[in-house]
Amino acid sequence: MSTTGTGDTILVIGAGGQLGFELTHELRQLYGASNVVAADVRLPKHPELADAGPFVQLDVLDKAGLGAVMQRYKPKQVYHLAALLSATAEKNPKFGWELNMDGLFNVLDAAVEHGTGRIYWPSSIAVFGPNTPRDNTPQYTVMDPGTIYGISKQAGELWLDWYYRKHGLDVRSLRYPGLIGYKSLPGGGTTDYAVDIYHHAVHGLPYQCFLQEDTYLPMMYMPDALKATLDLMHAPAEQIKIRTSYNLGAMSFSPREITQSIQQHIPDFEVTYQPDSRQQIADSWPKSIDDSRARQDWGWTPQFDLGAMTADMLKHLQEEPQYLAPLTAEAK
Repeated sequence: MSTTGTGDTILVIGAGGQLGFELTHELRQLYGASNVVAADVRLPKHPELADAGPFVQLDVLDKAGLGAVMQRYKPKQVYHLAALLSATAEKNPKFGWELNMDGLFNVLDAAVEHGTGRIYWPSSIAVFGPNTPRDNTPQYTVMDPGTIYGISKQAGELWLDWYYRKHGLDVRSLRYPGLIGYKSLPGGGTTDYAVDIYHHAVHGLPYQCFLQEDTYLPMMYMPDALKATLDLMHAPAEQIKIRTSYNLGAMSFSPREITQSIQQHIPDFEVTYQPDSRQQIADSWPKSIDDSRARQDWGWTPQFDLGAMTADMLKHLQEEPQYLAPLTAEAK
């Protein structure tokens, strides 16, 4: 399945984030907890990150600190997930650029220096822009991102390809759509409404959506995102034909449709709409994604649609309240 041996180490940078937390758990299940090092700039909100396996506090902008971690653990795979997301980066653009770009350079340079076998770095549908075809957005198309997050992701994709060509670094990447999961809270992204809305529903509170009710965006349930990431990383190198980043799709829906899906389980759930600055970001992104290259090259197939995701999200949030956001009536 993988070129990583049983005793080899995997480093997950940004392990405290939405994707990082769940990916670290999956990797520890696969490779053994002691072989997967979780790293984050902050001490973990989820105690199991540090309790279930090794944890190091690491700022990816600290080259010396990163080098020390690489020297200590000698990872054969690095998952570099630390980033400032779309809405958050717009509030602090220069730091967003610094973290997203210099952090990537530091990881790539450290991987070259320490002979790391495989690097994973996530891209996003944010690389596309207002002149990109919005329906069934192709793998290769116009890319004119209008956010700092998208600009940094587009630049990062090109740097991945350059490091692959110039240094032979085995870099791999996916352009994630909006990610939805029950274990982590929203992290400052434009698609975060699709996480937050479930928490309000389970709390019995109305939800005020920051996007218009008919705004379609590509989305993916976290189990599919984890599956895609691991499928890509476990694929033989000769199957990876794209070294910038692969388009990745699963489903597309609007706030109205996710509301209707929730109302099938919680009939009295109410949603109102008050679009803010994130609406403009969403309007520049694709409505649906052509991920045929991922399906063709390494066999990508999603498993969840909107109905299955809603049923699973509500079930877990109702049965495992430790994952529920501590909302109040004023949080609506």
